[in-house]
Amino acid sequence: MLTRIQTTFLVFVLFVFSSCSSVYMPNVPNTPMLSSQGELSAGGHVSLKGNVSVNAAYAAGNHLGILLNGSIMNNRGSKREFNHNLIEAGAGYFTPFGEGDRQIFEVYAGFGRGSSLTTRKEATPTGVTVTEQQDVGFRKYFMQVNYSAKDKDGFQLFGKKIELNYGTALRLSYVDMNRFLLNNQAHAPEDNIFFEPVFFTRTALSKNVQLQYTGSTNLGLRNRKYLTAGNSIFTLGIVVNVGGNRP
Repeated sequence: MLTRIQTTFLVFVLFVFSSCSSVYMPNVPNTPMLSSQGELSAGGHVSLKGNVSVNAAYAAGNHLGILLNGSIMNNRGSKREFNHNLIEAGAGYFTPFGEGDRQIFEVYAGFGRGSSLTTRKEATPTGVTVTEQQDVGFRKYFMQVNYSAKDKDGFQLFGKKIELNYGTALRLSYVDMNRFLLNNQAHAPEDNIFFEPVFFTRTALSKNVQLQYTGSTNLGLRNRKYLTAGNSIFTLGIVVNVGGNRP
């Protein structure tokens, strides 16, 4: 039988090989695992494609969490260049439950803005020629439900007990173009609704610092030509939680 870590890794691999191009690149959802008022969570994540996501969250009350997220990407390939940026904010509800409050349920909603520039190229006898350029600005509205748990048993490494946390986030995002230039000419804007299930595992490096592995896919609920569900997430990152009354 596969262990939890092996299953998560297999899911990650499937997500990596299922990705393709789109004018929208999803960021890593914020899964802060807040447990009490005054707790602060911050994280940074990077994907194999060079998409960098940063997340921050603060427990403004015993059950009120505030989120701030951002991502940026600058990928320059021989046939395709892709630049993307996104910033978003949100708020919601969190509550720990179960034995020792080691399980956490969170619900958040928010909005953001972003842009992307896609340049497609091909080599010709006279040099590299741009065949198509897509310049997009967009708005984003999202809602997500997070479930996470802290494995009290963890695992042993070189005789030392290592804490293992894991969880999932189910995010629904509505993305709406407010600017779309195709080869510098105005083009009819598109919108789409994305369902983005996310799975993550955290390995404790210290009491407050954890290494996070994140895997996700991206499903578009509407049939679109440019604003499609073409990018999945596979990232490694560091998450720091401080303050509050963490168990």
